[in-house]
Amino acid sequence: MILDQLKNAAQYYGLGAGLAAGLKYLQETDLKSIAPGRYEIDGDRLFVLIMDYNTKAREQAFWEAHRNYYDIQYVLKGVERMGFASLANLQAGAYDESKDFVPAEGPGDNILVPAGSFAIFAPQDAHIPSLNAGAESTAVRKIVVKVKL
Repeated sequence: MILDQLKNAAQYYGLGAGLAAGLKYLQETDLKSIAPGRYEIDGDRLFVLIMDYNTKAREQAFWEAHRNYYDIQYVLKGVERMGFASLANLQAGAYDESKDFVPAEGPGDNILVPAGSFAIFAPQDAHIPSLNAGAESTAVRKIVVKVKL
């Protein structure tokens, strides 16, 4: 798992062409003017999910991991907390290949992700996105770049 500010994204270009392309997309695109939805950059190898939502309490959220994609989760507006843990330290459920989704249960840690910051989750990184940063729910615009391994 990597957490940093988008202004430092060039430091991670060396992690692979797909991650570099995803980070460059975040840096070079006017993300405020794009409607929520899914946008393909390079077919299923690289695509973007633009979401507007309100954060939620931990009790309403769940662990997830992916086998075929890296997630670059960039908070454009607002602030959210994200859970993270090694998938190996959790009790993983059945893999849903059609959604590239592994549910999991168990304890983990939390990070605060303010506007202008991104987190990169690899397949071994379970995560819980969209959590309240404090006691109250807040509005967030988040862009998730899916990068195929």
